[in-house]
Amino acid sequence: MHPHRYIKPMKSNFSLLLSSLCLSASVTTGTLPAYAMDPTGITADVTLQSGWLMPNGNYMAALQVKLAPGWHTYWRAPGAAGIPPQFDWSGSSNVAQADFHWPTPGIFEQNGMRFLGYEDELILPIEFTPTSSGAITVQGEVTMGICLDVCIPYTAAFESTFEVPATPAVKSKISAALKQQPKQVSGVRCAALPIADGMKVTAEMSSPQLGPLEMAVLEHPDPYVWVSEAMTRRDGRDVTIESEMVPAQATPFFVDRSQLRITLIGSSGQAVEAQGCTGS
Repeated sequence: MHPHRYIKPMKSNFSLLLSSLCLSASVTTGTLPAYAMDPTGITADVTLQSGWLMPNGNYMAALQVKLAPGWHTYWRAPGAAGIPPQFDWSGSSNVAQADFHWPTPGIFEQNGMRFLGYEDELILPIEFTPTSSGAITVQGEVTMGICLDVCIPYTAAFESTFEVPATPAVKSKISAALKQQPKQVSGVRCAALPIADGMKVTAEMSSPQLGPLEMAVLEHPDPYVWVSEAMTRRDGRDVTIESEMVPAQATPFFVDRSQLRITLIGSSGQAVEAQGCTGS
């Protein structure tokens, strides 16, 4: 029996902060899969899939991660038991920005700790903003963690010029993943109080119950700010979420509440998310 238990959503379920995007150089190759092999022989198939040109001039693509049965990988802020994914686009050309549209993750348990991630397959839509008109060429790496009995970090490389449009099957998968994003909400209130080595942030939001189990995440935009696993309390529709944030210098610091991201995820496969909060 595996040491982690997957808490299955009743409907659908579909990973820490991303590394900064480094953009330079150029490549001119087509879409290629990348295979990441861990020491036990389990293979993960990672492919950057072509999508479609959007009305705003950006290009929607997707990272497809296929895992062996029972294995899982992680959401962008997986919790204390997870390994956060990191991306590097340093080989790309005509790419100004890459925005990730994370589908709602599932809730797992491992050694008494909960974390957020995906089993079997992850379709992660990525919206590329070009620096100018013309072809977008992407070359990059992703460092992720995959887990079964043990967790193994690995790096997979991929590249694409997006010359071939998505097949109907791939386009359908990307569209479905986009629909599985958390519902955006507003009206979240936050308070930030100093502690010995940083700040304690308390967020208050209104939400219906999202499943028998719920897990909340507070995210700071600076990847060098450590954020503790959130403590969550619910009283009817009122939800209180608390996390400690500790910067590299381990002292109290200014928290721009408009830049915080607050996500509440339920084991039913539903989630709500707010970008920024106001004073309470």
